[in-house]
Amino acid sequence: MKYAVPKEQMLQAKHPHELFLINLIFNHILLFVAFISASSLQHFVVVVPLISSLILSYTLWRSRRSRLIDPWFVMCHWQVAARRSRLFLVMLGIMAVALVLLWILSEGQPKPQHWAFAGIAILPTMVTVLALVIMESDAMHQAAHGMMPNWASERYPNPEALLLDDESERTVAGVASEATTDGEVHST
Repeated sequence: MKYAVPKEQMLQAKHPHELFLINLIFNHILLFVAFISASSLQHFVVVVPLISSLILSYTLWRSRRSRLIDPWFVMCHWQVAARRSRLFLVMLGIMAVALVLLWILSEGQPKPQHWAFAGIAILPTMVTVLALVIMESDAMHQAAHGMMPNWASERYPNPEALLLDDESERTVAGVASEATTDGEVHST
């Protein structure tokens, strides 16, 4: 749904998505791959979960605080980012449990076949990261254009929010349409 929202609120609503994307792309993809790839940096891989914990904790804290201090549109986008942060934490938790179980079952001496099972535990988390990158990129686009997911507007209703209908969306986009007598629509 698209709402009539001031530009400054649209910019503020992008912040939670930008923060989440920094965590996913820079931290979980770029830093992790860099630390794993360079043998001299592998001991720094512990930095990735530390940074992620800080960013996810801040996002969850800020989303709770947002309910008290932010305008409705901005608050809803913090809630979207918080919901996806919780999903990401669940996936990280499942992966961690699987890896700990693997470590215990291998009695602390994992063999190559154990590492293959570790890959199976890691794969759903990798797919989740990629899906969340796409979803958050779309959410950032929505925030920049005064839109939000339907579930967010239903869960956090605002009767004072001005919903833009299809005709005004086309007019705002610079596309005016004219109906002819035979029912066809022509753009001008």
